[in-house]
Amino acid sequence: MGRTGGGVSGSAERGYTLDSVSDGPEIFDDLYLGLQAGGALRKQRRGEELTSEEAEALGRWQQMSVWRKGLAVGAFAIGTFGLGFTLGGLVFGRWRRAKA
Repeated sequence: MGRTGGGVSGSAERGYTLDSVSDGPEIFDDLYLGLQAGGALRKQRRGEELTSEEAEALGRWQQMSVWRKGLAVGAFAIGTFGLGFTLGGLVFGRWRRAKA
């Protein structure tokens, strides 16, 4: 069974299922695609020429569903916050000795 791009699918016998829910590692692909598309969009706003890879990434991002974009952006935000919170705790945590 090939991948159809996620979304809702099904038949009268099986009922409806969300295809993308079972595709866990695809969130990382979506994150990477979002970063590529963001860079391409910035380049496009400045009037620079886009490469074929950047144009493809931008097109794929624009075709992606809104909930999947939101999931990718939310995962990026939560991951960034978690990393900053962890590093901040290590740098400014109680384990550091106070200077006298």
